[in-house]
Amino acid sequence: MSSPCTSVSRVLPRVGATCARCGGLKNGGGSRPVARRWMSSSQATAKRPKTAIFFPGQGVQRVGMITPWLEAFPRTAKPILEEIDDTLNLPHTPLTKIIESGTNAELTYTENAQPAIMATSILILRILEQEFGFKTAERVDITLGHSLGEFAALVAGGYLTFQDALKMVRRRAEVASKCSKEAVEAEGGEFGMVALVCESEEHMTALVAAIHEFLRLGGSRSDSNDDLPAVQQVLIANINSKNQIVLSGSIARINTLLTNLRQFGGHDPRHVRLKSDTPFHGPLMKPTYETVKRMLYKQKPDGSDIVTWPGLMPCVSNVTGKPYESKDQLKDLLARSCIETVQWWKSVKYLHEEEKVRRYVGIGPGKVGRNLVGKEVGMKGAVKGGGVWAITSPKDMEEVVRALDDTETCED
Repeated sequence: MSSPCTSVSRVLPRVGATCARCGGLKNGGGSRPVARRWMSSSQATAKRPKTAIFFPGQGVQRVGMITPWLEAFPRTAKPILEEIDDTLNLPHTPLTKIIESGTNAELTYTENAQPAIMATSILILRILEQEFGFKTAERVDITLGHSLGEFAALVAGGYLTFQDALKMVRRRAEVASKCSKEAVEAEGGEFGMVALVCESEEHMTALVAAIHEFLRLGGSRSDSNDDLPAVQQVLIANINSKNQIVLSGSIARINTLLTNLRQFGGHDPRHVRLKSDTPFHGPLMKPTYETVKRMLYKQKPDGSDIVTWPGLMPCVSNVTGKPYESKDQLKDLLARSCIETVQWWKSVKYLHEEEKVRRYVGIGPGKVGRNLVGKEVGMKGAVKGGGVWAITSPKDMEEVVRALDDTETCED
């Protein structure tokens, strides 16, 4: 039986009026939200609810997504943005300029979108740590990220440095983009990813079986999916929830698959083209697997390993849906994640059912991840003893820190 929740949240000082732009409190004459200090470990109870942080993948990018953070927390944000540009040292336009004021088309390019999302996620985490006194290693029990988000999760978990992860994400994205361009030149048409949504878990199970049957037959009785060239293959890239999956590959072939499912299988799932010009998690991306593996096994200039083991906390692999168990396994699975299905549903079920995680905090642009997690664990916002939240804006950060304080001593 649950014991009553004891709120330990603190009353915010009324320093100034509420900022109309971000909802934070004005600090004197400025618009910077007043940072609330996270409780020290001595203030936290021994049995606080188990807590996970998670990070988003491609598709959540938005021009201007760093601007509210820079305006609200310039002292912390500006050095991080400078670090991003210094680390990547792009030949033409700095990445932060593309994020801040580029076009949607520019930002959607895989080589820009992926490092932009990862960098923005870590920017938000660093602001949480530096402005609010949030001690990630003390307050979080486990970390994970959706597809690309796994790199941010590994940074948060202490396995990769921000600089190393950023370089790896950019290089991985460049290779992936090149693979897509070569596929278009060789085959014509478009490549990308399409999400399918069903009404229930039962419908999804039947749909996945029908997809596997279609791919096994290759759309005909002569060629299976495995016998086709990589550029013609369609794969299940993500299993996101009990009623959502994502297909990756040739858009024309995905459309053919959907037509066959509707005509011959009786399946007509809602489908949405994702904001990605690259078909991740399929055989076409094999060069990205090889690139990431080389980078992971190459020593740093000082002779040290790029991966720190153990990290500060467990980190869940997208490939297995469970935490990494060794440094070598981390390197192998992180490289393989470029070409294998993202087991997001399995990951969240593992945290909910086996790890008994009660608090989930999404950190990064967009709220897609929060919605997927919340649907699976049956929580949205704060509930007794836990909750699911997303920090996507300065206003969100203030509210989430308060919610975490309020649930800090809730026990099941």
